[in-house]
Amino acid sequence: MKILVTGGAGFIGSNIVDAYIAAGHDVVVLDNLSTGRIKNLNKKAEFAQLDIQDDLSALFSKHKFDIVNHHAAQMDVRRSVEDPIFDARTNVLGFINILQNCARSGVKKVIFASSGGAIYGEQDYFPADENHKTQPYSPYGITKLVGEKYLFFYNLTYNLNYVVLRYANVYGPRQNPHGEAGVVAIFIKKLLDGEQPFINGNGEQTRDFVFVRDVVKANVLALDYEQSDIFNVGTGVETNVNQLYQAINKLTGKNMPEKHAPAKEGEQMRSVVDHSKIQTLLGWKQDYDLEQGLKETVEYFISNE
Repeated sequence: MKILVTGGAGFIGSNIVDAYIAAGHDVVVLDNLSTGRIKNLNKKAEFAQLDIQDDLSALFSKHKFDIVNHHAAQMDVRRSVEDPIFDARTNVLGFINILQNCARSGVKKVIFASSGGAIYGEQDYFPADENHKTQPYSPYGITKLVGEKYLFFYNLTYNLNYVVLRYANVYGPRQNPHGEAGVVAIFIKKLLDGEQPFINGNGEQTRDFVFVRDVVKANVLALDYEQSDIFNVGTGVETNVNQLYQAINKLTGKNMPEKHAPAKEGEQMRSVVDHSKIQTLLGWKQDYDLEQGLKETVEYFISNE
């Protein structure tokens, strides 16, 4: 298949590109390199350095994509709180631009990276399945939910199929350790550099940490799924940030003391998703527990960062 991966030089996107190429697909990467990295690019993929808000008609006309995998996004919850206009321009208007080009050029399906953590907000029950009410606490969560609604419209109006993957907290090799997003990468990088990481708030807030290779598997399985649907991708296990810090502290061998900073606006206290639907309908299963995933991630940072 001919596949466009937006954000394909980024953390999750580049890992997906590698898997698609390994499976024999023809892949084009679209990335503006604002957070993506040249070194993440697969040499067998064609690269278009463009923004998702640019005029993309020539790219879509040239390649006649079968599938678009959309990972390009403003993905920092805290930045979305500070600058919701920038967040909406990228995650809503940029995505509509992609969808318009899909509809015009005969793309068969869109695979959309959504957020199981941000969309559900403070949960009514644990873990949250796909039928849990959506009550996002941040502009980032709102824009991801809006993206899902636009997919429904384009499916209804233009027969553009879709698979929405609502990710829990993804971590793993190539995660960006700079900025505010990606607590696993931030903790690892700081500890390896001998710097003191800070835990926001009391550290009792929980997240569902899912390893990037398990997320990649979901994106591979989604290629052949013939229906339009929404799936959580997570482990169903809650880990609080204090526990996460101590696990990384042990793996890096740094034994830095646990220190806390003020809590951040827009962050929820508990987040964990149910993955039974994607197991049943797509045959997905989790291969990596937190200990295995963190070990691989620490080894990557020691070797590459």
